[in-house]
Amino acid sequence: MSISVGVDIGGTKILAGLVNEQGEILNKVRRKTPRADSASVLAVVAEVVDETIAQVDGSIAGIGVGVAGPVDLNCSTVLFAPNLQWADVPARTILENATGLPVLVDNDGNTAAWGEAKFGAGRGSSNVVTVTVGTGIGGGVVLNGDLLRGAHGAAGEIGHMGAVADGLQCGCGRKGCWEQYASGNALVRETRKLAAEKLFDAQVLLSHGDGTPEGVKGEHITAAALEGDPVAIAALEQLGVWLGRGLASLTAILDPEVFVIGGGVSEAGELLLGSARVTLAERVMGRAYRPIPEIRAAELGNKAGIVGAADLARLRFSPI
Repeated sequence: MSISVGVDIGGTKILAGLVNEQGEILNKVRRKTPRADSASVLAVVAEVVDETIAQVDGSIAGIGVGVAGPVDLNCSTVLFAPNLQWADVPARTILENATGLPVLVDNDGNTAAWGEAKFGAGRGSSNVVTVTVGTGIGGGVVLNGDLLRGAHGAAGEIGHMGAVADGLQCGCGRKGCWEQYASGNALVRETRKLAAEKLFDAQVLLSHGDGTPEGVKGEHITAAALEGDPVAIAALEQLGVWLGRGLASLTAILDPEVFVIGGGVSEAGELLLGSARVTLAERVMGRAYRPIPEIRAAELGNKAGIVGAADLARLRFSPI
């Protein structure tokens, strides 16, 4: 049995796990991400890997690492990672020297997308787009069974598709990006606005926070919607409309079989996905003459990145 290590480097935590070829996590280790330079972070990654494989009786195929930022096509150098303040970091070489094992480095959207496509909600399909709806929007694209990395390793930044000309300012420096209208941040912003307009209808929602629209947080919205709060339900449905609009654009370009929707906001389930399905069906190009892609909720949660990274490393480094 081929075993590999998957690592997910986030802005606040580092997760690592030992994964077999069926996508099962055999053990898992978690550490805080140091607020320091790349060398310090990668030193912790090496320690986590050592701890992960300490009990293994047998060889390790390799290590797969997911990081939030574009990675060069050799799966070697992190071109930039804004949340970690990295630029041109030779992560593969550093980790191979530290661990003595072969290393593959990839964008964390790619690793999660590969995990969901092969072992999660997208399994059985060769053309899968994973959309992670969290603070922003991330994702990854699997076409004809292969990850789409683009000419320079920077493909899959779907949250930064243009949605509104000269629209809301995005953290990327441009205006009108999709994630400004279909992300967790967008949900909180619009729910607070709607709650201020309809205070009487938002009593359940407001009770989850400090009683004011300004005190509403993302987790309050889903909880209140599940309790029947009309303002929270309306806000999630509107977010689903924006989500569906973006999925229609992606359908015109990529023609996937399945969209897998993950991230914290996806925990709202059909309150979000229902309106996304309706909007996608209404707006997809040539809808009378083509199949409409399925929209499925992600299955692996925060395990997707570990599972996907480990499997990509196994495929790269295991003997054929």
